Amino acid sequence: QLQASGGGLVQAGGSLRLSCAASVTSLRLNMGWYRQAAGKQRELVAIISSGDNTNYAESVKGRFTISRDGAKNTVNLQMNNLNPADTAVYYCYTRLGREYWGQGTQVTVSS
Repeated sequence: QLQASGGGLVQAGGSLRLSCAASVTSLRLNMGWYRQAAGKQRELVAIISSGDNTNYAESVKGRFTISRDGAKNTVNLQMNNLNPADTAVYYCYTRLGREYWGQGTQVTVSS
């Protein structure tokens, strides 16, 4: 199971930090963050592999950073220089045999 936290309302140019704790296993997992804006499809934001390699959507490169808390399956998404286009519900994700999704956390960026 995935437990996400963070999110909220911030002005454009501000920062937020999301966290996601995975309790499905003690093994290090590939984990990621997706987001879904109103009326749009869910899209990948950032991923971190079990070996801590990272990859980002072009729209967030240089502004967002995904990281892991040491050996734990807790993954953070530091979001800087936010803009209204980043407004969405953010979901953490992992896969271990099957897909696991966090409950979603709202991020709203006002202009």
